[in-house]
Amino acid sequence: MRPDRILETILYAADLDAAEAFYRDVLGLEPQTRAPGRHVFYRIGSQMLLIFNPDETAVSPSPDARLPVPPHGAHGAGHACFAATAEEIDAWAARLARWSVAIEADIRWPVADGAPDGAPGGRSIYFRDPAGNLLEFAEPRIWGITT
Repeated sequence: MRPDRILETILYAADLDAAEAFYRDVLGLEPQTRAPGRHVFYRIGSQMLLIFNPDETAVSPSPDARLPVPPHGAHGAGHACFAATAEEIDAWAARLARWSVAIEADIRWPVADGAPDGAPGGRSIYFRDPAGNLLEFAEPRIWGITT
């Protein structure tokens, strides 16, 4: 038995209002749920992107809390990568430019020796959210994923 997919990706941001504005305005995501000062959650396909305030999630819940999730949190930049086609990456690069979001790297990954049909290869672009988290749009084929 082993896991077969990721359900949640977690990033941390002390300024949740700035994070929410970025993910809404720049990336076009709508919050599924939010708790002011604590978290904002987004559904992306069959997965969830959770943005937590690290200081708030480090606090232990009271023993009678409705959902006693253990304390957790991280300080410093995290990383998340969103899947995109080559055409979508071009469109995302243009959208990021319209929002004055700097692309830190635009990488065309080398084709592996002996890879069928020129895979994996592919392209990634990297940029940051207001909390400093490194975000990426990449073609899934950079990992040999075709679905």
